[in-house]
Amino acid sequence: MELLQAAMDVTLCRATTMAPDGATRMPLPIRAGRIGASLAARAYRFDLRDHLIFPGLINAHDHLHNNAVPPLLKGAPFPNSYAWMNAFQEHFAEPAVKAALDVPKTLRMRHGALKNLLAGTTCVAHHDPWHAAFDASDFPVALLRDFGWSYALGWPDYGPPVQQSFADTPKDQPWFIHLAEGTDATARAELAQLDQMGCLAANSVLVHGVGLREQDIDRVIATGAAVVWCAQSNHALLGQSLDPRRLYEAGRLALGTDSRLSGPRDLLDEMRAIAARGELGHTQLLALATTRAASILRLPLRGSLAPGSRADLVIVEDRGGEARSLVGIQRGNIRAVVRDGIPWIADTDFAEWFAISGMEPVAVTLDGRPKLMARSLADPALIDLEPGLELMAAGQVHERDVAVEAQCS
Repeated sequence: MELLQAAMDVTLCRATTMAPDGATRMPLPIRAGRIGASLAARAYRFDLRDHLIFPGLINAHDHLHNNAVPPLLKGAPFPNSYAWMNAFQEHFAEPAVKAALDVPKTLRMRHGALKNLLAGTTCVAHHDPWHAAFDASDFPVALLRDFGWSYALGWPDYGPPVQQSFADTPKDQPWFIHLAEGTDATARAELAQLDQMGCLAANSVLVHGVGLREQDIDRVIATGAAVVWCAQSNHALLGQSLDPRRLYEAGRLALGTDSRLSGPRDLLDEMRAIAARGELGHTQLLALATTRAASILRLPLRGSLAPGSRADLVIVEDRGGEARSLVGIQRGNIRAVVRDGIPWIADTDFAEWFAISGMEPVAVTLDGRPKLMARSLADPALIDLEPGLELMAAGQVHERDVAVEAQCS
């Protein structure tokens, strides 16, 4: 036990740490689950030469319980989100949809969180009522806890009343609402309505915002409000998305996925598609999913590798050149996803890090690649919900030819 307690301090050596403001080659100390300000004398040292370390990603908008619900495949593009929601009412009668919704919500919540974790997302803003499943110590991701929300102006019975919810939310906490994103005037009208209601302020976080004009974006920036951009969901449902550049430059934009019900598989797929369309560059996308999201969501200890931050990490091999980015990485190519200084899913040669941290792993395959994953996530019913994730039989684990060295100078 004394060895395990001492080994909780870890130093990651010879890797390049990557952040939106630049890269460094200094050793990265992890002390008691946080990024350390100095190296500990008794730290367990891992040699991660030829690796990159990124901050854990932040998904600023997801509906965790909807990620195994089959999407609506007909009718798109819709003129606005209300038209999509009305069309979805008939979709509820589909046998596959009914079966997905019959899965206990606790399990569906864990599945949505696991989906995020597998792709390097360690913190999520869930835009729906708080659920008891989130309080479990082994919940796969950290969650935004202190916030207010309403669903949408046009669906007043779904969530808390807009004005009351806004008034009840402390001004140092974010307050979320969906705009009626679309190609018609609905989103613009709702922004004006929110403004008239006094619900557009520095803590207001507007989800989507498709259809906002230049003067609408001016107003968002002037009030200090922000927008969460779910580009793939917007393109799938509406055939277009907002132009992110002015909101990005003003620091008033974060990135979300909006669940697989309408969005991509995960935040990595979201970033890859945006880059392919040329809407933002790799460094900008990393900022949206780390430092920018942390600022907008009032999460000072997330999305950063600064001393004192939570030791949430994404570790990948250094491919060199323009490939020194998370954009373009598939989730199966991530070497390790670390939360609070402990690996939760990693390649098999990270077994020693699992051991010294006290995290018991099980063998799985992720998109055909052998991995180790925290045993607390190995519920067969949970794994069955995630395409591409499978439990491995005993004896199937194969070490990489070159294991991670548990020592470095």
